[in-house]
Amino acid sequence: MRIVSVIAGMLLACSAPVSSQALPPPVPLPGDGPEDAKLKRLFYDSDERDLRLNPISAIFRGDLRYADRFGEAYTDAREAQDRRNIEADLAALKRIDRARLTPVDQIAYDVFRTDQETALKAYAPGILRVSRALPINHFGGLQTFYADFASGKGAAPFRTVLDYENNLKRNAGYAALYDRIVARFRTGLAQGIVQPRLTVVNMIEQFDNLLKQGVEGSTFYAPVTMFPATVPAAEQARLKAAYAHQVRTVIDPAHRRIRDFLKNEYLPRSRATFGLSAIPGGAAYYAYRIEASTTKPLRAAEVHQLGLQEVARIRSEMERQQAAVGFKGTLPQFFDHLRTDPRFAPTSADAIKQSYESIAKRIDARIGEQFALIPKSPLELRPVPTFREKTDAAGSYQQGTPDGTRAGIFYFNTYDLPTRYSWGEETLYLHEAVPGHHFQISLAQENVALPAFMRFGGNTAYVEGWALYAESLYRELGMETDPYQRMGGLGDEMLRAMRLVVDTGLHSMGWSRERAIDYMLANSPGSRTDYTAEVERYIANPGQALAYKVGQLTILRLKADAKAKLGGKFDPRAFHAAVLDTGSLPMPVLERKIAAWIAGGGRMPGR
Repeated sequence: MRIVSVIAGMLLACSAPVSSQALPPPVPLPGDGPEDAKLKRLFYDSDERDLRLNPISAIFRGDLRYADRFGEAYTDAREAQDRRNIEADLAALKRIDRARLTPVDQIAYDVFRTDQETALKAYAPGILRVSRALPINHFGGLQTFYADFASGKGAAPFRTVLDYENNLKRNAGYAALYDRIVARFRTGLAQGIVQPRLTVVNMIEQFDNLLKQGVEGSTFYAPVTMFPATVPAAEQARLKAAYAHQVRTVIDPAHRRIRDFLKNEYLPRSRATFGLSAIPGGAAYYAYRIEASTTKPLRAAEVHQLGLQEVARIRSEMERQQAAVGFKGTLPQFFDHLRTDPRFAPTSADAIKQSYESIAKRIDARIGEQFALIPKSPLELRPVPTFREKTDAAGSYQQGTPDGTRAGIFYFNTYDLPTRYSWGEETLYLHEAVPGHHFQISLAQENVALPAFMRFGGNTAYVEGWALYAESLYRELGMETDPYQRMGGLGDEMLRAMRLVVDTGLHSMGWSRERAIDYMLANSPGSRTDYTAEVERYIANPGQALAYKVGQLTILRLKADAKAKLGGKFDPRAFHAAVLDTGSLPMPVLERKIAAWIAGGGRMPGR
C-alpha cells in the first residue's frame, strides 16, 4: 500500500476543479501574541516560496499561479537554493520565542523545526552524493506518476484553453528533466553508485509501456480526446494537432532516450546486489533513510529485532484463525490454501469494485461510533492504471481537494487478477480509505486553522502509521467477523512486521531478493506476485517501509496509556480527534501532544 506523494520534491495527487487563488496571509486568532504572528508569517512566506519552486505541488493545492511551469529539478543550483532556504527558515525560527507561543503554535513550531532539521540532513555531503547518483527508480520516479497526472483524469485541470496550453508547457519541462536524470546516472556510474539490475529492468519496462502506446493512444494525448464544453470547437483541432506533435517530437523521444540509455549503457554496469550496504556510502545513507522515514534515530539492528518479535506474535494469532476455520495442517499449508482456493479469487475487476463499495457502506454505518471528525471530501474507487499496475502496490490513495469538491481516490490493483484475494479486501479498505488515509489526509487538508505545511505535508511514520492503526479498528467498525477476513487483516499487519525484517535484511545484512521473497511467503498468505513487487519496492525505496509499524506501534502505545490513565473517561472519538486534528506529526511531537491531552483530562479537542 502506498500514497502517491513526494517525488522529485513535488507533491503529487489528483485534483479538480481548482482555484487560481493562493492561500490568504495569516490572520491572528484569539489569544495570538506577537510571537505567534511572527511564526505564522514565517510559515506563510516559506510556503509561498516553496510553491513557486514546486508548481506541481501548487496545482495539487488548487493554486494555478504557476501552472505554466514544471519546475527545475536535478540541478546543483536548485539543490543549493533548497539548502539555503532550509537554513534561512531554521535561522528565522530560532528568533521566535517558543515559550511565548500558544499551545497549538508550540506544536506547529516543533513540527516545522523537526521537518526542516530532517530535510537539512539530506544535504550532508555523503548523503547527497548517494541520492544524486540514484535520481529515479521504478517505484519513485517521474515515469511512475506524471503521465497519469497529465492525462486529463489526474491533478492537472483541463477546463479552459489556457489549461490545455499550460499542460503543453509543463509536458515540455517534464521531458527536459530526463537529460538531467541521465547526467546524474552517469555521475553515479563514475562513482560506483548504481541501481540494482532488477530496478533498471523494471524502469526499462515502464518506459517501454509508455512508448508502445503510440501517439493517439498515449496517455499524454488523452486530454484532447475528452474536451469539456468550455473549450471552443475552433480550438479543439489546433490543440489536437499540438498534442500529437508534442507526443511525437518531444515526449516519446525523451522516453526513448532514457530507455535507450538505461538499456544500452546503464544496465550492463548495474549491480547484481540489492542493498545499500553494497555501494559506497550506502550504510550512512540507509541510516539517514531510517531516521527520515520513522522520525526516530533507530538503528537497523534494533528495527530488525523488533520485526522478528512482531512476526512471532502475529504468527500465533494466525494459528488461532487457522484453528477457528478447522483447517488441518501446518500454517504454511494454510497459507497455500488461502492462495489457491478458487473461492477467494475475484472473477473480474468490476466484482472487486462492487465488493469495496459494499464494505464502504458497512463501515459508514458504524464510523460515528469511533470518530467525531468526518472529512467533507468524498471517496472514489478506481483500478490502478495499466501502465504502472505490474509494479504498483495492491492499493494506494490519492488526495482530493481541500474543499471537498474533488474526491479522494482509492486505487485497487487488478494486475494478475486471481491473486487479488477477497480475504484481503476489508483490511485494505480500512487502510487506504476509511478511516485510514482518506480520513487522515482529508481532515488535515480541510483544517484551515493549520499552517499550510501541516495541512499538506507529512511524514511517513505518522501517515502510514495511522493507516495501519486504522486496520486495528476492524472490530469496532464491524469488519473481519469472518475468520478468513481476519486472516486478511493479520496478513496485512504481518506484511508491515515483515518489512522491518526484510528491509533491514536487504540493506544492512546482505539479504538477496530471493531470500526476502521466500521469508515473506513463509510467514504470510500473500501471493508471490505481491511479495515480488513488495521486495522490489524495498530495494528501490530503502527505509520507507519501516515507518508503518513504527508509527502504528506508537499510536497503539499512546492509546493504551490513555485508557489506563483516563479509565472510564476515555472516549475513542476524543482520542482520534486528538491524534488527527493537527495533521501529520513526527512521533516525538505526537507523543508529547497526547501526553498533554491525557493530563488535561482527555476532552474532545476544539477545532
